[in-house]
Amino acid sequence: MTYAEILFTGKGPVGILTLNNPRRINALSQRMIAELTDALERAAADEALKVLILRAAGAHFCAGHDLTEMVGRGMRASTEIFERCSRMMQRLHTIPQPVVAQVQGVATAAGCQLAAWCDLVVAEEGARFATPGVKIGLFCTTPMTALTRAVGRKAAMEMLLTGRYYSAAEAQALGLVNRVVPLDRLEAETEGLAAQIAEASRLVLAIGKQGFYAQVDQPDDKALQLATHTIALNLQAADAQTGIRAFIEKKNPVWKNR
Repeated sequence: MTYAEILFTGKGPVGILTLNNPRRINALSQRMIAELTDALERAAADEALKVLILRAAGAHFCAGHDLTEMVGRGMRASTEIFERCSRMMQRLHTIPQPVVAQVQGVATAAGCQLAAWCDLVVAEEGARFATPGVKIGLFCTTPMTALTRAVGRKAAMEMLLTGRYYSAAEAQALGLVNRVVPLDRLEAETEGLAAQIAEASRLVLAIGKQGFYAQVDQPDDKALQLATHTIALNLQAADAQTGIRAFIEKKNPVWKNR
């Protein structure tokens, strides 16, 4: 696929996926959703790629869905738009690489959802997050799914019902954001975090990410059952044995799955 609204590049083991339609505040058009889906498939298949950074060109991260594409849509066409977007969002969780969102400016509605679905979020101090659909008569029900998993029920409900903008500091306090940094440090901080993660074995990162989401919303007994199976499986990997031996021998591990 030829990309018109995104960019996909790499820096060694770190891939960089950029929303690239700043004129439209990087709105999630049907074209952009298709391109993101394709890029995530490419990333998943790239065995050299360990971590993915999701960033945006321009002053803002993402303003949500392109509302010009939603006027006059029937039920079937509307459902197809949201289903395609939901599949793309879910792919952020199911690709083997951890995904780090780099957020500047606004992340609203489905843009907030996009950040929330990422595994980690680094935001600049002036970033703002909101699910303001309630103010235009279109409640943010699909963003709600990611939001409730990121910040919990009460905080998510307040964001959804009021539609107000939350500062980066507030978003961090709620658990939506991991790190808040000055704008001039945003790129370096995000890439530094990605590079730190990329020091680990690609296979182990993939096992850990898959295991995390398999257990996170399960009852305690089911979560422990899943976690026990995952860690026992992880122990069979050559990189686990390499890492354990290196720790015992006080050496730096050399991963098979770099």
